[in-house]
Order: sequence, then structure tokens, then C-alpha cells
Amino acid sequence: MNLSLRFLSLILILWASAVAAKPLRLGIAGFTHDHVHQILRRPAQGDVEIVGVAEPNKELAMRYLKRYKLPESLWYASLEAMIAATKPEAVCAFNSIYEHKQVVDICAPKGIHVMVEKPLAVNTAHAKTMIALAQKHNIQLLTNFETTWYSSHQQAYDLIHTQNTLGDIRKVVVHDGHRGPKEIGCSQEFLRWLTDPVQNGGGAIIDFGCYGANLMTWLMKGERPLTVTAVTQQIKPDVYPKVDDEATIILTYPKAQAIIQASWNWPFDRKDMEIYGQKGYVVCDKTQQMRVRLGDGVKRDAAEEKRDIPALSAPYDDPFSYFAAVVKGDIKPQKDLSSLEINQIVVEILEAAVQSSKTGKPVKL
Repeated sequence: MNLSLRFLSLILILWASAVAAKPLRLGIAGFTHDHVHQILRRPAQGDVEIVGVAEPNKELAMRYLKRYKLPESLWYASLEAMIAATKPEAVCAFNSIYEHKQVVDICAPKGIHVMVEKPLAVNTAHAKTMIALAQKHNIQLLTNFETTWYSSHQQAYDLIHTQNTLGDIRKVVVHDGHRGPKEIGCSQEFLRWLTDPVQNGGGAIIDFGCYGANLMTWLMKGERPLTVTAVTQQIKPDVYPKVDDEATIILTYPKAQAIIQASWNWPFDRKDMEIYGQKGYVVCDKTQQMRVRLGDGVKRDAAEEKRDIPALSAPYDDPFSYFAAVVKGDIKPQKDLSSLEINQIVVEILEAAVQSSKTGKPVKL
């Protein structure tokens, strides 16, 4: 290779390194989902730069920007105006589930990648349109769940599918919820749509049922359940008159079952999961420990042990680092917890669960 070619190669390498090191230009769509605090309070890590926020409620936007000492100049009244002025590479949606489709409608034709808060869409019709737009315009469309970033969940998946320690999955029980969104002090802007059957699609059945649907579909490697059965209640109709506040969803598979318990009535916050296989079980939550009991599928005297779980490494430990890595092509999401393959099925399960709760009958997928 002559000197000029070597020089050109060096320039290309330096240019590629500079592009890779450049932070993701990120826009925010909506401030009405209280999970928006996750990105607003996130310390600068050099991987993401907030270039603009779109929120029709100017008072709400200014209140949050001031709280987090962010410049008021970031604010725009509409997503279209924010995109035109700031040219983001990607957008995170922190508005109602019903509005997720609108965000993709606007962003996808412009080649802007999107990550929404859980779940992907309010119904399967919205989901299909969003997925078609993402595929047509070659953008990434991800769904963020808090439970994706629990190291115990990743460790459990490895025990099942890599080490084959538990054997085949037989039953999964997922508990998610808290005392209720009003009881724990969610903002009025969040409560307004979270307790609306159109904007949210339901109450606890959607708000917390989505976690179990996401985890079980992932554990089953994208397999759809045979049937979905759900029971809902309004234990506090005076507080939540329009939506359920208690839900249980049962998913059946040829050789496995999942029980998803979603509640706005737990006496404490919880997000934990029990996975039972042929040869043992594992109990996971957000801590850096997991409980494991293993055997050979015959003996019953295996002792339960507590295992310390190492923290996840970047960029798999944080939704925004992960999003940036996906947009830059460093990660290809294929049937992981954030992927379209998994989250399309999550929406199908939730829609079937709502239908089942109304008819009192199982729904076949």
C-alpha cells in the first residue's frame, strides 16, 4: 500500500471513530409519562444528547426543564416543530400509549428511530401500522420496560437457554404493581391518561400486565401462547371508576403456563418473577440477588440458595445507552425484550386479555 492510500485509510478510520463517539441526537416526545424523569435526570454520559422536547403543555414542559436545570430553549409545542428545528436522529416517546402511533407516523417517514415506553401500542391495529412504517422506512422501533434492565432476568434466561440448568419451562408466575398510581403520587398529567380506557387501553391489566407478557414471550423465544384468559376487578371504583385496578392473566402453551398478576392494590411496590422448570426454580427481582433451587427432576431435597448476580455491563444496563447502540448499529435487537418480534406479541396478549376479561372466556391467539 502506497503512502497516499495509507493516509486515506487512516482518515477513514479516524472519521469512523469520531462518528461512533458522537452522542446520539435525541428528541423527547411528550412529558405526560412520569417515566420521562429517567432521561431528564440521567447524568451526561457522552452517549446521548437531548436536542429538543415536544410537549403541547408548555407549563408542564417548563416546570420539568427548570427542575432538571435544562435550557428552556429545548421546548417546542409540537413534535413536527421540534424535528424541523433540531434534526434528531432518534426520539423517545413519553406520552400516552394511544399516542405512540402518532409518534411513529411522524418520525418513521423522516428516518428517525423511535423508542416508546411500555407497551408498544394500545391495540394490535396500532401495532401493525407502527411495525409496517418502521419496516418500510428502515427505522428501529423499540419498547422500554424497566424489567429489561434487571440483571437477574438476564441470568435466569442464561440458566434456562444456555446452561439448560432448569430444564424446560413449566410455569412462570409474575407479580407486578404497587398500591395504585394515585396512591403513590403519580402526576396529574400521568393519571389523566393512565386511568383512561382509550388512552391506556385498560388499567392495571395494561399498566402492569405488560411486564409479564413481555418477560414470558421472551423466555419462550417469541412463541405465542395458545390461549389467553383474564379476570379483572374494580376493587377501588371510587378511585378508578373507568378502568380495572386488579387483573390476573393466564397464558397457556403446549407444555407451559404463565400466571401474570397485575395490581394497583399491592401493599408495597413489587416487580418479581418465579420461573419453574423440570429440574428446579429461580426467583428474580430488581436486586443483585436471585434465589435458585436445583435438582435432577426426581429428588425433592435440593436446598434453595441465594446467588449474587453481577450488574449488567454497558450498553445493556440502561435503556438510553442501549437505544444509542442500536441506532449506531452496534446491537441488532433480535427477539430480545425490547424488540419488535417480542413486543408485537405482547400487544396481542394484552388485547386478548382485555377481551377475555369482558367475555369471561379464554381467547385463542
